[in-house]
Amino acid sequence: RPQKVCLCPFLPAHPLHISTHLYIIQHPAEENKVLRTVPLLAACLPQDKCKVKIGRRFSEERDPELSTVCQKSGTLILYPGAEAANLEEFILDSPVYPSTIIIIDGTWSQAKDIFYKNSLFRHPKQVQLKTSISSQYVIRMQPTNRCLSTLECAAVALSILEKNNYIQETLLRPLQALCSFQLQHGAQIRLSKEHLLKNGLYPKPMPKNKRKLRKMELLMNSVKI
Repeated sequence: RPQKVCLCPFLPAHPLHISTHLYIIQHPAEENKVLRTVPLLAACLPQDKCKVKIGRRFSEERDPELSTVCQKSGTLILYPGAEAANLEEFILDSPVYPSTIIIIDGTWSQAKDIFYKNSLFRHPKQVQLKTSISSQYVIRMQPTNRCLSTLECAAVALSILEKNNYIQETLLRPLQALCSFQLQHGAQIRLSKEHLLKNGLYPKPMPKNKRKLRKMELLMNSVKI
């Protein structure tokens, strides 16, 4: 990036010392997006503790390493849902303290496709975050007010697993700087789709597809989708 919008000053001087291994499963469509958050996350963490796997489909044959990780008792996958345990509550009662966490990077529809179409991701314990923080990734629209970017999810999860709030503060710093620079150079704050629908501000016509229309209605009524 040009020096006047360089993010290096907002990165930690040295990679954060963590014991947790982080695996980012990135949808291929995210790889070339300019304003993605995973490169910022990776720049803050040791290379051996943050691995990015790009693809839609994973199996034991295609990725033996990931297969082995998924089958370990100390591995978690961060994905919300009815079957997901609250991360903070889970680690209090878990007989094996988690050593690895998997996070899926992509739009919500891409993440859903990856999660449900890869049997490997049925092995780790499924967990979710229960946090009241709103996303600071304000230059990209989120489906609801409660949705967080990949970097923000990792920041919260790692601070819980490492029992260190400084980790969250440090990881969020370059994201805050990125958004600030973009807003100073013409970007607009992107409110969530949920907010726009509830306040009659959604700029596009409502979809004719019944499934998509139903999702819109659920968002307007604050129902989890």
